[in-house]
Amino acid sequence: MPAPSRAPSRRIRVLIIDDSALMRRMLSEILAADPAIEVVGVAADPFVARDLIKNLQPDVLTLDVEMPRMDGLTFLGNLMRLRPMPVVMVSSLTERGADATLSALALGAIDVVTKPQLDLARGLAEIGDEIIAKVKVAATATPVALKALPTRTAVARPLRTTDRVIAIGASTGGTEAIAHVLAGMTADAPGTVITQHIPPESSRRFAARLDTTSALTVREAKDGDPILVGHAYVAPGQQHLRVVRSGARYLCRLDQGPLVSGHRPSVDVLFTSVAAAAGENAIGVILTGMGADGADGLAELRARGAATIAQDKATSVVWGMPGEAVRRGAALEVRPLDEIAGRIAAFARTKP
Repeated sequence: MPAPSRAPSRRIRVLIIDDSALMRRMLSEILAADPAIEVVGVAADPFVARDLIKNLQPDVLTLDVEMPRMDGLTFLGNLMRLRPMPVVMVSSLTERGADATLSALALGAIDVVTKPQLDLARGLAEIGDEIIAKVKVAATATPVALKALPTRTAVARPLRTTDRVIAIGASTGGTEAIAHVLAGMTADAPGTVITQHIPPESSRRFAARLDTTSALTVREAKDGDPILVGHAYVAPGQQHLRVVRSGARYLCRLDQGPLVSGHRPSVDVLFTSVAAAAGENAIGVILTGMGADGADGLAELRARGAATIAQDKATSVVWGMPGEAVRRGAALEVRPLDEIAGRIAAFARTKP
């Protein structure tokens, strides 16, 4: 069972782990400027951090990925096995950094901050509010231990159009939640569209990773892609994914329109488009994430006769998005993560 989430009434105690003295100083200044946060210590490497965690009992760690003696991912894996706690990773904006981001989230990190590549001081100052927000969310989050995902074996996948559409939306904690839902789906599942709040450099690799752990064929969506049975399409970072109907087919449409619910891609954009295009032939699923993106869209899906499912609080890293959907009456069912793939299959087998 996951540990209960905590919302500290005192200041959030943060330990910063980074081999760069400049990064330690700047992160300390950014976080300490918020009255709700107290930086209780800094460490240049995981070996120093190990003792400080025992002595200082921080609520949240910020952890650099690339460090000498022991890299951040190795330390994170050890930490989550021995003493699970909320961690916000600090990762570089590179191809290698994109891979590290997904690995960190798979190991149990709550979220990732992208380290600026040029003009570090100015770049960090510009994302100071984002860093503070992610630390605050992490302090209330529940690190959830998820089962290891299998590696997919090659199977034949049908290349026919779908008469049903599954729409899945998530944010904080969602990369692993989506992976677990898709791992429970079969190769003949209806076409699936996915919006996960994710940086643009990570969405293609996220889709590729899902493709290795699911019976579905998973790819990053391209504008005009037909939505096929046994296939799943992930919204690219910084692009809205919509579904439109063209004759008997459903198609993916991408655009870089304004932020919706504070996001691009937005779950609300995806869900409302699916509601309009598929109506009662849709199945909407909202998973773990902070904020309220997707709650209005899920309500629209339910109003159009679609089956709608929200992840429950106990298995969510952050019960913001699904919780708001439940409060608005948008969820037909509220289910633990392990049951959601089965419920999708049950709805897909029944006539709308």
